[in-house]
Amino acid sequence: MKILGLIAGTSFQEEQSLDYLVEKRIENEFGTAQVLCQKGLVYISRHGKGYPGQIPPHMINHKANLKAMKDLGVEEIISVNSTGSLKIELEPGTLIVPDDFISLSETPTIFDDEQRHIIPTLSGKIRQKLIAASEKLGISLITNGTYCQTRGPRLETKAEIRMMSRYADIVGMTMASEAVIACEMDLEYASICSVDNFGHGLTDNPLTTQEIKENARKNSGIILTIIDYCLKNEPS
Repeated sequence: MKILGLIAGTSFQEEQSLDYLVEKRIENEFGTAQVLCQKGLVYISRHGKGYPGQIPPHMINHKANLKAMKDLGVEEIISVNSTGSLKIELEPGTLIVPDDFISLSETPTIFDDEQRHIIPTLSGKIRQKLIAASEKLGISLITNGTYCQTRGPRLETKAEIRMMSRYADIVGMTMASEAVIACEMDLEYASICSVDNFGHGLTDNPLTTQEIKENARKNSGIILTIIDYCLKNEPS
């Protein structure tokens, strides 16, 4: 039976439907990963589950997380990412399966001691699974778009949002780093993104972190329905 990897953050931070999973701490050459497992599924809460405080985006050990999944037999990973909208027509509540990404700041790599040049991509295979599942379930989502990654943990300035909006559709702090490491480890990886706020300055309403968290939770159940469909319809 294939094992699906699932990585989520803000959207699933208080999600209780995954509490049946068994916790494991996996040590590897990149560090320690906290994973939750059950037959056919390996889940990682990227900001930490059960920690006294969240792991900020720039401190996440993507290499340890992805290597733990690979060592547990995962070949395909669905990522769930909370994002900000860079377009006024992409309102909070929208779901997007991006087909490309931009990350002009430093991203992690497992190739510190050798010269290797991977071609970063998002898995078309997994993207089509997510799109097909949403169609079967009658759930509306946007089937392509460009994700722009910033380092965090701060949010973006109004000027940065204006600049990024010329080249991308949504902005976040983690997906590109995970996608790069997944490619380096020969893992199939794609994301379903929850639009949880308008980018700073895109509307006249002031942006708050509380609003982002609340909107992220609203989409979590819908996204879980899509992922559950993928799990149940995965060929053995």
